[in-house]
Amino acid sequence: MRLGVLEIGSNTVPLVVADGHGGIPLPVHDSKRRLRLAERITDDGRLARDAVEQLVETINGMRQEATRWRVADLLAVATAAVRDAADQQHIVAGIRARTGMCVNVIPGDLEAELTFLAARDWIGLQAGSMLLLDIGGGSLEIASSRGRTPDFVLSLPLDVGRLTRKYLDHDTVPAPEALRRVRRRVRHELRDVTARMQWERPRTAGATSRTLHQLGRLCGAAPGSQGSLRSTPVAPSRSQVRIAAPGRTARARTG
Repeated sequence: MRLGVLEIGSNTVPLVVADGHGGIPLPVHDSKRRLRLAERITDDGRLARDAVEQLVETINGMRQEATRWRVADLLAVATAAVRDAADQQHIVAGIRARTGMCVNVIPGDLEAELTFLAARDWIGLQAGSMLLLDIGGGSLEIASSRGRTPDFVLSLPLDVGRLTRKYLDHDTVPAPEALRRVRRRVRHELRDVTARMQWERPRTAGATSRTLHQLGRLCGAAPGSQGSLRSTPVAPSRSQVRIAAPGRTARARTG
């Protein structure tokens, strides 16, 4: 039996198809549409009408795509862009009426938990206590645990798109004062989390999302073409950065 998951994200709407004949589902197909929903929120907090129309069209197209891949069960979920919209219920009801899809809006804490579970399954228990960071176009998810399931989860409005739109000018180099405002906001939001992580001292830090993958590359991590997981020394300490291939989980470990 083939399973499909369609995610209505803040920037993209990806579809993943996997074979689910016992054991771990094996991905066989994926595609993505870039809608940038987080950038199309009106001043009153609603998703713009043309964005809703494009979303409905995209979902109908992906349903047909899933049918061509013989998907027996297609699950649709939505994250921050729909979750934070003032007209969330109207969006979900409209999608169901016009596409037949029942969209499950995932709370931020649950999104953090699910991301941690996926990262832990991929990295493994041998990584020890783990901190997981997932920054996207609509939110920042944080989770940590010494075991398989997270015992601390948190979702914060510290996504790249939101901070850029609120504090920075898209068309010019950011002014020093604007960057200071961003840093103050981030430090304030992460103050309690930072204190907890300094106390727990996780052995491994996992990072997911394209944003963090690109930051890893800027810091000197090997490109995905050189393998799904490589180690890169970070001077002057003995620490090393481990970054996975695009779409995978990045890992940083302190030596």
